[in-house]
Amino acid sequence: MTRQKLGQHFLADLDLREQIARAIRVSRHSLTRDVAPPGSYCWVEIGAGHGEMTEHLVQGGAPVYAIEVDRRLIAGLQRLAKQYSNLTVVPGDVLKTDLRAFTAGRRVRVYGNLPYYITSPILHHLFTFSDIVEEIHIVIQKEVGLRLAAEPGTRDYGYISVVTQLYSRPEYVLDLPRRAFDPPPEVDSALLTLRLPGAGAKLALPDTSAFLKFAQLCFGQKRKTLANNLRGKMPPQEARALLAELSLREDARAEQLSVADLAKLYLSVSGRLIKGSNRSG
Repeated sequence: MTRQKLGQHFLADLDLREQIARAIRVSRHSLTRDVAPPGSYCWVEIGAGHGEMTEHLVQGGAPVYAIEVDRRLIAGLQRLAKQYSNLTVVPGDVLKTDLRAFTAGRRVRVYGNLPYYITSPILHHLFTFSDIVEEIHIVIQKEVGLRLAAEPGTRDYGYISVVTQLYSRPEYVLDLPRRAFDPPPEVDSALLTLRLPGAGAKLALPDTSAFLKFAQLCFGQKRKTLANNLRGKMPPQEARALLAELSLREDARAEQLSVADLAKLYLSVSGRLIKGSNRSG
């Protein structure tokens, strides 16, 4: 039995479980071996459920911390932990979990079958630990997966793409049809791999939070040009001139700009505003 309010859809297809295990390099049958020694990293599993993927994760020998919020499932996971000394069950909500508590100097790899309705909050939470997380492998709604991995200039590219690509390098790995789950969700799913760091590692952003607020403003009304969306910061004619200085189209829309382009625009706009403030002062 599942709790619909928790968004629980368990991966029942054994073949797809094995395909995921091979994709994330934890399958005992995989020809591709992980070169990193198990002691150098640990796994954090979000929403371990009945242990559908947990048994794959423990095969590599690295410590596995299985987070589960549903109390009805914890007893089964604890029985599994008695079979595997490298498995620790962590009852609780991942959004309230400090990943640093598990590291002991190790890097962190994350696997999770995420509830669709809180995918974005979970990703934002994980990105706050970007200095210790090296990989995130997530099963999410296919539509969301396409948006996370979308390239600039495509229909799916938007603010969530920018956030994801600022912190990571996303790869759309595998389609997962709804029939693979029990109970089946109303939409298809996908496996996404996010490798850290992302574009932000090469950008001189003094304030990441301020940059993301700026990016959100740029995508505020997707059909409008950047010059119009930035009206609250500067007159449209000034914004168009600034875009031209940066070798960007004067009529550009946010979805046409890469993370690096948005960062250049953010730094230029911030610089202009600071200069203007100093002159007025």
